[in-house]
Amino acid sequence: MNTEEVLDRFNRKDAVIGVVGLGYVGLPLAVEKAKAGYRVIGFDIQQKRVDMVNRGINYIGDVVDEELANLVETGQLCATADYSDIARVDAVSICVPTPLDRYQQPDTSYVEESTRQIAKRLHPGMLVVLESTTYPGTTEEVVLPILEESGLKVGRDFYLAFSPERVDPGNKVYKTKNTPKVVGGITGDCTRMAAALYRNVLEGEVFEVSGPAVAEMEKILENTFRNLNIALANEMSILCNKMGIDYWEVVEAAKTKPYGFMAFYPGPGLGGHCIPIDPYYLTWKAREYKYHTRLIELAGEINNYMPDFVVERIMKMLSRHGKPLKGSKVLLLGVAYKRDIDDMRESPAIEILRQLVKQGADVRVNDPHIPSFHLDGQIYESESLSAELLEEADITVITTDHSAYDYPLIGEKARLIFDTRNGLKGVQKIRGDYEKI
Repeated sequence: MNTEEVLDRFNRKDAVIGVVGLGYVGLPLAVEKAKAGYRVIGFDIQQKRVDMVNRGINYIGDVVDEELANLVETGQLCATADYSDIARVDAVSICVPTPLDRYQQPDTSYVEESTRQIAKRLHPGMLVVLESTTYPGTTEEVVLPILEESGLKVGRDFYLAFSPERVDPGNKVYKTKNTPKVVGGITGDCTRMAAALYRNVLEGEVFEVSGPAVAEMEKILENTFRNLNIALANEMSILCNKMGIDYWEVVEAAKTKPYGFMAFYPGPGLGGHCIPIDPYYLTWKAREYKYHTRLIELAGEINNYMPDFVVERIMKMLSRHGKPLKGSKVLLLGVAYKRDIDDMRESPAIEILRQLVKQGADVRVNDPHIPSFHLDGQIYESESLSAELLEEADITVITTDHSAYDYPLIGEKARLIFDTRNGLKGVQKIRGDYEKI
């Protein structure tokens, strides 16, 4: 099957599409591909996820429950843990985790294993697209050699490209469907093939680049840009606190400039899979070229310090009121890493919780999106947020500014408040001692 025949099959939507990894990236992508008219098979090693998808039960916030149920019911989308079904697909996207190991080095084992499973079933005319965020060079140095062990040749027998995921959980405007997509293939035909598939699925622009390394690097640039600017906001907030200046007022004033400034805000630390992790991929890769990414690493130090800074501020506030941290009742509001989602990955609230417990504090938590969670062998239940709970706490810490919170109630009933998100902005009546990060 030549390139034009494969393209025609994609355009007629006769192709069967596979998605490996049904998490925050993979499941929304699988749903959009199925909605576009393709027959989609999702692959995941977690049988629980497979079973939920096949029952039409949604577990990802950015997926509409009814859409998933309808796609499964009509047979447009199914899931399996059996990788032998990859032999049935014409194109497959790899959307598996790419974490850091204990030494802050990229762990590509999930990508490698997924690629091996695909290589066993690789067939002429097949398109493989890596979407997992990773360091520049992964597609060519890791994925390609494994696929070519099959005896097939890229650009002649099969097509390979990188197209970085762009998922912002909880974003009310930009979802998988309408977010622009970047595509870089090993060869020109590889790029053409991947771009054609995405153009048949997405509403956003599909932007073609010269190769996978460019696409891999642009994703790192996106997230490093946010990492660095959040670090600047965090450092400015620390300095403003020492100088007795309200950083939040400062940034509101700076936002009035119509050019040359973009507002970033401080917080208790970085969370999510991308921003706290992705810059370290580049730091690791840069060593191969004998280059030390000083600015990126310094930003990481600042952002990683923020949970410590929060705990220090909590201790100082309690101390001013004659209370040691040990034995004090601390109420954490929010354990998700950002507003209005149920995602705890890399959440700074978890590190704050750990430190508070280590210091002997009696910690209670509330998160309207996370009923319970396990941490260090203990189960934490989200307690109902009430006037009584707020009044019982020696200090209330807003770690995630969920929209569901009754901020006037918090201001009125909490005895001490440390607000890491400026959640009480606009609340007129605040009963006790109140500080912002």
